[in-house]
Amino acid sequence: MPNNNLHITGHTRIVGVIGAPVEHSRSPQMHNAAFAKAQLNYVYLPFHVRPGEVARALEGFKAINVVGINVTLPHKQAVIPFLTSLSREAQLIGAVNTLSFGEGQIHGDNTDAPGFLQALREFKGEVSSESRQHAGRDSSFPEGEDVVVLGAGGSARAVVVALTLAGVASIVIANRTVSKAIALAEEMSKKTGVTMHGMGLADSQLPATVSQSALLVNTTSASMESSQPLLISADWLQPRTMVYDIVYTPPITPLMQAASSVGCQTLGGIQMLVHQGAIAFEKWTGVTPCTEVMRQALSL
Repeated sequence: MPNNNLHITGHTRIVGVIGAPVEHSRSPQMHNAAFAKAQLNYVYLPFHVRPGEVARALEGFKAINVVGINVTLPHKQAVIPFLTSLSREAQLIGAVNTLSFGEGQIHGDNTDAPGFLQALREFKGEVSSESRQHAGRDSSFPEGEDVVVLGAGGSARAVVVALTLAGVASIVIANRTVSKAIALAEEMSKKTGVTMHGMGLADSQLPATVSQSALLVNTTSASMESSQPLLISADWLQPRTMVYDIVYTPPITPLMQAASSVGCQTLGGIQMLVHQGAIAFEKWTGVTPCTEVMRQALSL
């Protein structure tokens, strides 16, 4: 949905995204559509910032009164030394994806964790209202549940933090490189107090662990290509296990297709992308955006 009402003036407020590269970002279309819908005089722009030039970029943004900036690879950790304050989520994750500027200060946040959780609970709420079963359980899902997370990279860190804040009982992190899974599980367990274990994708205990879990989350890019083998077998899944693939291209991944074939509920990454963006939008403007407009903009 293009922002046909875009009219730049001296009063237009600037927000945007920094990365290297940044041309692939779909955030401009999503945010500019939401600004148009809300009739806000804002514009969202992509800025290519080379590694090593983060400090200069941030000083420039302060000088021209930029309101807020999203941060994508490779700058999510590099910006931290130059920030005035950090949210709890950003501290736990160790990475930042949203900056807010004001009075010479820069606050760093990470909206991936709450965006992940908001999308999950919205989905479970819709399922509950449709089926009118397990309403109480769905309303607080995944509180008190056992969860398996595939991957041990930056996205996995955000997902693990979201799950701990949601009050899950335990988390198993499974990754090709076993040492990374174990290291992340140990680090996050110490930070949060939630029971976590790391294991390899080839571990003989993983099939039983997956089958006993209430939620399986994929944070890897492995499910983007249909030609790539699944990281797990659909035979390991039970219908009670929900499968959440945070990949948003394609909208329905091979993992989601396999999970649906055995009766599992599935959720893709588009809604997480929308909700993490909506949280940033509200932080910058004080206005709650229309998430449906944001979602529709991503489909164009």
